[in-house]
Amino acid sequence: MISMALNLLWVVLGGLPMALAWWVAALVCAITIVGLPWARSCWVMGLFSLWPFGSEAVNRRDLRGRDDLGTGPLGLIGNVIWFLVAGWWLALGHLSSALACFVTIIGIPFGIQHIKLALIALAPVGMTVVKSKGLD
Repeated sequence: MISMALNLLWVVLGGLPMALAWWVAALVCAITIVGLPWARSCWVMGLFSLWPFGSEAVNRRDLRGRDDLGTGPLGLIGNVIWFLVAGWWLALGHLSSALACFVTIIGIPFGIQHIKLALIALAPVGMTVVKSKGLD
């Protein structure tokens, strides 16, 4: 119940623009064909950016206890390429949104969430979104 209220406030008070930014990145990745490996990650992180409370992003290696394509050496290369092409501007968007949220006391939880999303924006390859056990 609390997570739904926080998510509704999040969308109304500015979560939508950053979700749209993730989806634009997904569209650009898909259009370029070369960026297809990143397009799905962008879409998932866009959904997470739109409705973040009640979920969390975790490394798949930590979740499954083993490496896969995105958590091994190829994932590292993918994250470096991602950072150079799109990660820095999405992180910058989340950081500027966090600063705007920190102006008010009510905005502090939203600012903290933007900072978490900024860190994810720097290296999303190998991450997945799962339901969290808090706030519900």
